Amino acid sequence: MEDNNYIYLDQETIRQVEDRMPPEEELQDLGEFFKVFGDVTRLKILYVLLCSEMCVYDIAALLGMSQSAISHQLRVLKQMDLVKNRRDGKTVFYSLADSHIVTILSQGLDHIEE
Repeated sequence: MEDNNYIYLDQETIRQVEDRMPPEEELQDLGEFFKVFGDVTRLKILYVLLCSEMCVYDIAALLGMSQSAISHQLRVLKQMDLVKNRRDGKTVFYSLADSHIVTILSQGLDHIEE
């Protein structure tokens, strides 16, 4: 018995979609990338760094958290290439890695505010 309500895609459409689909490994990496944005503390840190380059001590004071908690989250953000650091004497300052992060944060916030 045939289901007349089901619409079949033509092979050309299927081929076009398959051609545009990123490789499995890239999709896995993208999933890991977006998981980083699933933590409120990391989002707060990213928004702090959106405003200004800061050291761990200042971020911890601003967010009312321990320096070790901030350091741990900065390590995660750095591993995912979302933040970068520079040393000035004994102090390490953190900032957003590039303008893509600003775009992701801005578009994400725009989306939830709609």
